[in-house]
Amino acid sequence: MTKLSSTPLSSGPTSSLNRRNLLKVAAGAALVSALRSAFPSGAFAAAPAPEVTGVKLGYIALTDAAPLIVAKEKGLFDKYGLPDVEVAKQASWGATRDNLVLGGAAGGIDGAHILSPLPYLLHTGKVTQNNQKVPMAIIARLNTDSQGISVAKAYADTGVTLDAGKLKAAFEKKKADGAEIKAAMTFPGGTHDLWIRYWLAAGGIDPDKDVSTIVVPPPQMVANMKVGNMDVFCVGEPWNEQLVNQGIGFTACTTGELWKGHPEKALGMRADWIEKNPKATQALLMAVMEAQIWCDSMANKDEMAAILGKRQWFNVPPKDVLGRLKGDINYGNGRVAKGTDLYMKFWQNAASYPFKSHDTWFMAENIRWGKLAPDTDIKALVDAVNREDLWRSAAKALSVADADIPASTSRGVETFFDGKTFDPADPSAYLKSLSIKAAS
Repeated sequence: MTKLSSTPLSSGPTSSLNRRNLLKVAAGAALVSALRSAFPSGAFAAAPAPEVTGVKLGYIALTDAAPLIVAKEKGLFDKYGLPDVEVAKQASWGATRDNLVLGGAAGGIDGAHILSPLPYLLHTGKVTQNNQKVPMAIIARLNTDSQGISVAKAYADTGVTLDAGKLKAAFEKKKADGAEIKAAMTFPGGTHDLWIRYWLAAGGIDPDKDVSTIVVPPPQMVANMKVGNMDVFCVGEPWNEQLVNQGIGFTACTTGELWKGHPEKALGMRADWIEKNPKATQALLMAVMEAQIWCDSMANKDEMAAILGKRQWFNVPPKDVLGRLKGDINYGNGRVAKGTDLYMKFWQNAASYPFKSHDTWFMAENIRWGKLAPDTDIKALVDAVNREDLWRSAAKALSVADADIPASTSRGVETFFDGKTFDPADPSAYLKSLSIKAAS
């Protein structure tokens, strides 16, 4: 069978755009057509059918849930033998957690669009009632980049962007006046918590001592900032863009500016569901991966924004989704950047592949802030939860080109905006290099 390949915009997370690659990305729709030609009757036309015809998946109203929503809207689950997949909106990451604890058979869900660290926190029982351990697996990454750190309009005069230190004086004055500084994120130990903590700490602001971190569900961020319930927040799109469109605040930076090509959401599944349904797991992955390829094509962004904006999905104007999907960023403080490479990636540059090195960083940061014990065996934990082997099997079944399947489970040393580096082979050295942290 002919190998199928999607051409990335760039050869790596820090490579620049060029006209030739842009033209290649415009051919993304052709790739999806090729996939359909390769599997005209679904991947299982000549293979055993999935053990079940459906699975219950959760999602939060965030742009990075698009692969699940597109797979549902475009009939891709049906194509791969899963016509009864449910993609159910969750009120918060706490609700996602609780429904994963229940499981689909008990009225909850079997898997979800999820913050990449959350399956680990469930697996270890760190965020469940009575510390109940819920064996979990990450079987794909759903996207990279394109979250945002946004600030209330009252701080516009500070000129804060990447350097959070510009907020220090204003924060100190507000605290001296007896008011509390509130930094909102979406779940303790989750990606947004880690991004805002990294940004604040890099600017000399201790997120445990100088501010109060609070949990707010993503769709409620804008309304809460509007009434003054927080000073700064970190969340995915479309909520940063909606904040700007409504004139309530501005984006200090996108998370891709903190760490170019960073991992974000994952497709997390209960391990018992995978064990019972290996063929259905592969079918699920194939549908989601084809949806990711579709989502990555610039030619599909307008339709994608219209789909996500629908009442049953996000219930927002498509314009709140579209701009940053294309890399057009109105920061809301006079800065406007057009055609950047800071848009969300779903497939290119191995965005879909769940690198173990990335999960190693997430675990190190959770140790940094006291969510996991300092003596946590990071490698053993990542090996237990990260099922990149299932991704590889699905990629081969989908005839993804060998060039698009990473040779290693590690992307290597990562570099952050403040010059810090993370070597996944030595997370302890990284932790020792950090001056602001909860863990000793």
